[in-house]
Amino acid sequence: MARRSGSGSSGRSTGRGATGKATPGAAPPDFGAPGSGAVSGKSRKRSGIPRWARWCTVLGAILMVASGGLLVTSEALLARYEGAVVQEDLFGDGTKVEAKSDIKGPLNILLVGIDPRNETTLPLADSVMIMHIPEGLDRGYLFSLPRDTLVDIPPFPKAGYNGGREKLNAAMSHGARVQGGGKPDRAKGFELLSLTISQYTGIKRFDAGAIVNFAGFKKIVDAIGGVTMYVDEAEVLSEHLQPNGKARPKRDCNNCAHPYYGPQARYTKGTHKFQGWQALDYVRQRYTVDGGDYGRQRHQQQFVKAMAQQVLSKNVMTDLPKLDKVLRAAGESLVFSGRGHSVADFGFALKGMRQDSITMIKLPGGGVNENGKYAGEALQPVAKDFFASVRNETMDAFIASHPELVNTGK
Repeated sequence: MARRSGSGSSGRSTGRGATGKATPGAAPPDFGAPGSGAVSGKSRKRSGIPRWARWCTVLGAILMVASGGLLVTSEALLARYEGAVVQEDLFGDGTKVEAKSDIKGPLNILLVGIDPRNETTLPLADSVMIMHIPEGLDRGYLFSLPRDTLVDIPPFPKAGYNGGREKLNAAMSHGARVQGGGKPDRAKGFELLSLTISQYTGIKRFDAGAIVNFAGFKKIVDAIGGVTMYVDEAEVLSEHLQPNGKARPKRDCNNCAHPYYGPQARYTKGTHKFQGWQALDYVRQRYTVDGGDYGRQRHQQQFVKAMAQQVLSKNVMTDLPKLDKVLRAAGESLVFSGRGHSVADFGFALKGMRQDSITMIKLPGGGVNENGKYAGEALQPVAKDFFASVRNETMDAFIASHPELVNTGK
């Protein structure tokens, strides 16, 4: 039974705990690389839409709340989609980007979901996901890192940050700070987040990255006519929204943890067709779901799968006006870096991917107490071996011997 709450929180504080029960005296394991904690073709033109173009789409079209749906469309639609995608230097490569003639596996793609309140607020990484694609480029493993994971964030002189031990989602905020004031730089925030994750997991390099604005997903869901999802808990109550989709009122309580009050949107066990605002609200919840942030990660991955299935359905792929609308909405919600390669390059390279070739991974963990207070989350030791399998390209064998890590939910 899901935990119920008559009040909620925006969940944007980097200092509050919200995921699972704390483990007194526990310390997060060192998941850095062994012995080191430092970061160290065009297609032919054909009449109509080619067959392959109907079954894949460009990286990011269904990026999950940061995700891995991959579609390649006809040249005209592809050009329109790519034109809508904002491309920024998310890894600090500058002009020194390694030129490659094609994209070869294995690949690691970093996907980050943000929920900005306004342009002047420092961004927080509300959702962090990594897609690992083996050498064959025909399948992928999608896994999440809890936003509250307690990590060592490295120094970042570009933003005047000296480094520290904090929750993972704070890394993007520290990196985005502009010295002397000014609008936060989300690209530099992503850069520090990627350095932090590389240090934590030992994955030395990400081949591409994307920032997904959660609000944009409402447009994508509405463009495909809603998304059908299975709610796997008896009841999930919204912290943020009323049953009509409007924001719940907040009381003045001096920045208390749960300022919201009044009626809550309610999601019950079973299959539902959600509008955009409902889908986004459901996958944002963590205080009223079993497992806290780990439960939220599961729901976000289920959302990715549901989106992939519907975008790749005949109802969308054969309806060109609808498909165009979906791709444009996806492009407007995405900031992309292919480290020298375009969205189209990745789309063509990954044209063999299908929604059923993505394996969703769940990494177990729990809360950590330091000095008697909740400090964040720590993954269980099995995660260290999992990250090693990513680095060593032995994930197939590792997952075969650890089937309990596969998220088999609907």
